[in-house]
Amino acid sequence: MLVFPNAKLNLGLYITGLRPDGFRNLESVFVPLPWSDALEVLPADSDSLALTGIPIPGEPSTNLCWRAYELLRTDFNLPPVQMHLHKIVPIGAGLGGGSADAAFALRALNELFELKLSPEILETYARRLGSDCAFFIQNKPVFAHEKGDVFAPIDLNLTGVACKVIYPNLHISTGEAYSRVAPRTPRHDLRASLAQPIETWRNTVSNDFEEALTPHYPVLGELKAALYAAGAAYASLSGSGSAVYGLFPGREMPPNVPVAADYLVWSGVL
Repeated sequence: MLVFPNAKLNLGLYITGLRPDGFRNLESVFVPLPWSDALEVLPADSDSLALTGIPIPGEPSTNLCWRAYELLRTDFNLPPVQMHLHKIVPIGAGLGGGSADAAFALRALNELFELKLSPEILETYARRLGSDCAFFIQNKPVFAHEKGDVFAPIDLNLTGVACKVIYPNLHISTGEAYSRVAPRTPRHDLRASLAQPIETWRNTVSNDFEEALTPHYPVLGELKAALYAAGAAYASLSGSGSAVYGLFPGREMPPNVPVAADYLVWSGVL
């Protein structure tokens, strides 16, 4: 079985409080981004995991795809599998690529071995793998809150909006990003702000990580300015970074934005 775990964008991201479990409460809207890895899962005589594409730190046994398989294997009599993950979505970018890989592994295993697990049950497994993972089970725009793993529906349609995402070859660890942000009450109601035209978001929709990280990584602000100069209606850091994106409504494709040769760029339509 071959699946294509896609990334996500954050529209706004507010860190709103500390939790007793050590995590932070947040508010954000998650939107699927069609920038994808490729994951193949096959029954096999013995277990194996092959990793190609962008190098992934750590031992293969700690990879989230493999952890997803082992998590299901604790509750179901799964046979050995052969997995091959080809990594395309950059790591440490705030795009949720690793979380998507884990969630799509759960989905693929569920279908391949006819486990008949509902999306809600798959989300429960996904939450055990990481806060972002559950989003990718149903993979549709949602308002995310608590740890970012509790969802509410949102009436948001970006279909056909041109988008450019730029990853400046800069890995920002989640731990570092959170260490630089102090929780606070959001300045604006996120859902109310996103109900307004995209052209107004620049003044009302923000990412707390962007404000905290840009003084330490000026390239983030430079990329955002370049996207606005190219005509973006809205531009922002995604997640905890370091990918920066711009939205260009009314265009078939986003315009060219000159960047360094080693930056990874995705251009397309949402």
